[in-house]
Amino acid sequence: MMHHRPIASLLAGCATVVISTPASAAERELVYALPAADLSVSLREVARRSGRSIVAPSGLVAGVRAPAVSGSFSAEGAVRALLTGTQLSVRHVGGALVVGPAQDASFRPAAEQASEATGDPDIVVTGTRIRGAAPVGSPVTSVTRSDIERGGYATTQQILQDLPQNFGGGPGEATSGISVRANASANSSFGSSINLRGLGTSSTLVLLDGSRPPLGGFSGAFADLSLIPATAIERIEILPDGASALYGSDAVAGVVNIIPRKRFTGLEATLRAGTADGDFGEVQFGTIAGTKWGSGNAVIAYEYYRRDALAAADRPYATNDLRPFGGPDYRQAFATPGTIFAGGQPFAIPPGQDGRNLQPSDLIPGSVNLGDSWAGTDVLPRQERHALFVHIRQEVGPVTLFADVLGAHRRFSLRPRPISLAPRTVGPTNPFYIDPLGTGQPVQVFYDFRADLGPEVQSGRVKAAAGTAGMEATLGRWSVEAHGSFGLQDETSKLHNVVNSARLALALADTNPATAYNLFGSGGSTNPATIESIRGYSDSFFRYSTAGAAARADGPLFDLPGGAIRVAIGGEYREESFRGRAVGYRSGLVPNELELDFPEPRKISAAYAELLIPLFGEANARPGLERLAVSLAGRVEHYSDFGTTANPKAGLSWSPAKGVTARGSYGTSFRAPAFSDLQQGPETRLYFVYPLPDPNAPGGSTVALILRGNDPAIGPERARTWTAGVDLEPAFLPGFRLSTTWFDISYRDRISDPSSELFNIFANPDIYGALIDRSPSAADVAAYYANPAFLDLFGLPPSAVAAIVDARNQNLAVVAEEGLDLEATYARPMMGGRMEVGASGTWLSDLRQAITAEAPSASIVGTVGNPTRLRLRGHALWSNDRFGMFAAVNHVSGYENKAIPVPEHVSSWTTFDLQLSANLAGRSGGPGLRLALNVSNLFDTDPPYVNGFNGLNAIGYDPDNASAVGRFISVQATVKW
Repeated sequence: MMHHRPIASLLAGCATVVISTPASAAERELVYALPAADLSVSLREVARRSGRSIVAPSGLVAGVRAPAVSGSFSAEGAVRALLTGTQLSVRHVGGALVVGPAQDASFRPAAEQASEATGDPDIVVTGTRIRGAAPVGSPVTSVTRSDIERGGYATTQQILQDLPQNFGGGPGEATSGISVRANASANSSFGSSINLRGLGTSSTLVLLDGSRPPLGGFSGAFADLSLIPATAIERIEILPDGASALYGSDAVAGVVNIIPRKRFTGLEATLRAGTADGDFGEVQFGTIAGTKWGSGNAVIAYEYYRRDALAAADRPYATNDLRPFGGPDYRQAFATPGTIFAGGQPFAIPPGQDGRNLQPSDLIPGSVNLGDSWAGTDVLPRQERHALFVHIRQEVGPVTLFADVLGAHRRFSLRPRPISLAPRTVGPTNPFYIDPLGTGQPVQVFYDFRADLGPEVQSGRVKAAAGTAGMEATLGRWSVEAHGSFGLQDETSKLHNVVNSARLALALADTNPATAYNLFGSGGSTNPATIESIRGYSDSFFRYSTAGAAARADGPLFDLPGGAIRVAIGGEYREESFRGRAVGYRSGLVPNELELDFPEPRKISAAYAELLIPLFGEANARPGLERLAVSLAGRVEHYSDFGTTANPKAGLSWSPAKGVTARGSYGTSFRAPAFSDLQQGPETRLYFVYPLPDPNAPGGSTVALILRGNDPAIGPERARTWTAGVDLEPAFLPGFRLSTTWFDISYRDRISDPSSELFNIFANPDIYGALIDRSPSAADVAAYYANPAFLDLFGLPPSAVAAIVDARNQNLAVVAEEGLDLEATYARPMMGGRMEVGASGTWLSDLRQAITAEAPSASIVGTVGNPTRLRLRGHALWSNDRFGMFAAVNHVSGYENKAIPVPEHVSSWTTFDLQLSANLAGRSGGPGLRLALNVSNLFDTDPPYVNGFNGLNAIGYDPDNASAVGRFISVQATVKW
């Protein structure tokens, strides 16, 4: 369940401060249905509902549990009910309700000072740099700790994948090796990412408590969510709005800020185990411990997670043969036994023989032995992770020192679809050579080497560390902070059991029957030593590192009738670098080592300012103007490898009456090209000829010379974003909340790779015409043929080329997206507990793309490789202090598959989730136990059929919009001391 945050709820350095509207002379009672929870969480909810300001020293409330509270209360009455049995009391200080120790005579001065604080220096409210203020004009959605526990999530990526604003395309463990769209192929370590609005993972800025973590994937393509332990997460705040004016590059689609449990006290341990159909299981153990003393606190969290691989054999749609679903059969002639091609004709090799006594008459002319590349492979990898988070905070006089460290180590292993599927030439010198036509010429043999070498195996590890250390202080009504940060992520990936083509060529040319390679049997027909001699490998190592420093200050400038004008100013500096190395033993007689050619470390400096102007507020409110606030922000950044960019943002929030807020925002955003976008080394280029489907060509295809690599003229991406929304919480319907946000994004010069649409390019000239040269000169074609990057796949001469297709990574001029976010909840007391129903969803009214500024735009919303028109998640829950039930429904609307020559409709997909939980309270001072049974995809609904043919392989579902896991059942036990 996701909660919208229309107001600020802040934990102040020495106090919890929740800023809301003042109490009226005759305070009305509201219906509350608060579950048992941390006291700070319950107090924030009372403040939000009642509009009262509540102040509580965090040293008193941290780690304190509040009981469940249900009924009609004033704000003060609700707080008193929450404090039952806590040895705390509530009193009035000015217009605020202040929580403190019962009968503590020294409490009042400290509380009065805390009530003037502007906010918590520890917890960042995403969407503003001004402490104690809510983002003006922009919506912020929050996934709380309670949401995480109710959802039965084991990992950070599971938490975020249920967001309606998130699109599953791009780098992810389910898309790696299947899709090349949205940079999915840059994920050799099978990490996980988030892709807000479907604009690309590199267009969503991920923060770890306000700081940038190191990036993962090839050249730092995405922030790897799989390394962040869910055990250590307090909440996740999502700002689905352009925010480069506040946070800099990458915040085009929005910001995801993962906030750790830095105020936790006590000890908690969680054990979880789960399983799905097939040999697919999951185990998780997490623990967190925290302590506090008079001037500081410390927290340490550890998590272990292990999940088995999901075998393709356990999912019927993981196949090249789509006939059972009404699709084509995309199996190829790479099988064991194989198929001989001679004179353009196939001759199937019969099974059940070793190729030593095979005669031409034994072959089956006109027949092909078909093989499924998914046979013996995995859809999802095996994952194993250790993660550690440490936080420490210490006051030293007027200064507070703090430090955070996150470390993670993840191992993965997968049996991928083979890359060694290529026809092999066998000449008459091979002692097992068979000549079907009697010409004595070499023949082509299509053969699957997995029968000899075993399945190809991709395995590796990821090691990451990130840390922040700094100081903060309060200078009068101003707060200042300075910190330094670092991040490092190492990735190693090894692909073994592949064919070394150079060694194979020698073995095929060998004339000795005892040592020559035999491709004419049913597998295992070759000398084991010869098989071992052709065993190749491909290893890669990537390192992304970042280091930086930042300083900021914020506070009031002067007072207006509506409140104080407040400002935040700051500066940042960071350096980023990426290094890569690849070692291949696949095409040469000796291993070939390649240092990837990347630019020098990138140096980035930035300065920003944000201004909050409260025109109407508590002191000068009037009918129709309960509250009116304006925010202005701007940021200037300089990149050592590009130049300077400036981005502004403006926001407006207007509350004409209690419970009604209208808001809007405008801003520009920017993303610098990634290291991989700028790479121009020879290893990045590939030119090849391929007959692409063309409905307008005789014969239905056009022979095209395809260019791959990076466009040398590649530049930055720029975007403009508008939002407008309304938040409603009517007094006549207590417990009801509604939030709607309209968004409009114009994203120009977007960096995109059109190669994933090669088989659809000629069929859509209105979209891709700017990439096609249908009259290439003979000189240009000859130059590409002569280039070392040219790969001759079919032996076609230059004269056969009828077009050149520029499928390089490049700035595809314009993407325009428009839609509506909706979130609604209704809660009320029921049957001695709390009931809530709600739904959140995103409707895309339009998503258009134009390859160049001059080309006509075409709608791509609701098509394969892009977000669907509608994503919804609804929920219903009931809980009291002992038992809970949570149910959710997830819906992805149907869409069109235009990535194949004849478009097809893809059905919608709806799944249900369920959790049943019980809280077994321990004796006074003893541990408490929470047990939960979680079922995701309750009815084991298969993904809808999709013809996922990419030109070489196929699969029968779309990993961008569906999961292959199926029904997953888990049990979880959490003990708290």
